[in-house]
Amino acid sequence: MHAAVVTSFDALPKYVEYPEPVAHGGDEVVVEVLAAGLHPRVRSQADGSHYTSTDELPLVPGIDGVVRDPKGRIRYTVLDDTVLGTMAERTVIDLDRSVVLPDGIDPVQIAAAMNPAMSSWVALRRRVDFRRRQRVLILGATGNAGRMAIQVAKRFGAAHVIAAGRDTARLLGLRALGADETCTFDELTKAADVDVVIDYVWGEPTARAMADMLTARADRGASLTWIQIGSVAGPTAPIPSAALRSARLQIIGSGIGSVPGRDFVKELPKLASAVADGAFDVRARAVPLAEVEQAWTATAGTPDRIVFVP
Repeated sequence: MHAAVVTSFDALPKYVEYPEPVAHGGDEVVVEVLAAGLHPRVRSQADGSHYTSTDELPLVPGIDGVVRDPKGRIRYTVLDDTVLGTMAERTVIDLDRSVVLPDGIDPVQIAAAMNPAMSSWVALRRRVDFRRRQRVLILGATGNAGRMAIQVAKRFGAAHVIAAGRDTARLLGLRALGADETCTFDELTKAADVDVVIDYVWGEPTARAMADMLTARADRGASLTWIQIGSVAGPTAPIPSAALRSARLQIIGSGIGSVPGRDFVKELPKLASAVADGAFDVRARAVPLAEVEQAWTATAGTPDRIVFVP
């Protein structure tokens, strides 16, 4: 079969022949891959920079996808740590880490939407006691996951969602997705009195935003939960110690490790159903897997989620 294969973390994946996958008992089965998303998490998997990386090569990237099982059923699946990902014609999945999809779904739409939507969905369902009518700020709202987070927060009953980003042109379109308000990072004091922050940015911008917002809060004794999910601006943020002492601030993370794998899996059916029902505005672009090397760099930063189709 053919697959996108990483042989060096300093080089792009290449479309080459690769050994056929083999299932090893239990609930493992060999499946046909229909669509696999090129998520930021996949890029960091392929260059060895993700915190879960084992440095094992060669590696077929891809952490999730839409597949056809041996009985002909279409499934969405998430993979456990493996060097045989979904960017291949076939792969091995654990049936317990997948969900059967309804007939007539678009595999590309599902593959594009599930991963970015899952980040905020799981954060609000599994990492905090999120309640209806709370106010939410999303840092990095113009990215694919940020756009999904607006829609997820509204679906869970947020009273007011503020979308923050640097790209003013992209910010303009976020009200149509449910954002009640938009702002740039220079205007975040207007968002000071929220209950929850979903942060895809981190780095220096988050450190500055946190200090400015805490200073501007009308009631520093009111609880603020800051959920760190992504780090597009850098892996570290110089949070001043006063920020932790001068306000009722809780900083938590949401991702692999902080959320058990079984909890991710438990959320799959409801999320997949919502995506299949058209609950989210999905921006997807299908690209043949054979063009993986060209698409890998040419599509970096695109607002659409690239989905490879074998």
